[in-house]
Amino acid sequence: MIAQTNPLIGTAVWIRKEGNVLLGKRAGARTSGAGTWCPPGGHLEMFETIEECAIRETKEEASIEIENIHFLSWMEDHWHEQWTHYITFHFIADWKSGEPQPKVDEQEEWNWFEWSALPRPLFRPAQLFVAAGFNPLEITR
Repeated sequence: MIAQTNPLIGTAVWIRKEGNVLLGKRAGARTSGAGTWCPPGGHLEMFETIEECAIRETKEEASIEIENIHFLSWMEDHWHEQWTHYITFHFIADWKSGEPQPKVDEQEEWNWFEWSALPRPLFRPAQLFVAAGFNPLEITR
């Protein structure tokens, strides 16, 4: 494990479709949190806006298009045991088109879940989001 020297910025996009949210099961030996479930998201790239990152990561990771994207909240995650520090910007969005497809070495699968039946275990940023009491299906914009 290589220790971070500075906090990293990431995104998580809670995508809604027909009363469900999209989550992927993380895969690969190089992937942090392998075997856990999370929404599409990833690291901010240089000169990219947070919203651009959310849209790009969704397309890259799940091969779908989204619409009605809105910033919801940010969460700071100090994970001392893993020597990581993230600031994750959470968005909600609606599914627009495409069928979710796993990206090789990043996800094993993608599925749509009812909020009351989320799979376990959740990836740490998703755990923190759920524990904070958010429900992207209850938010109207």
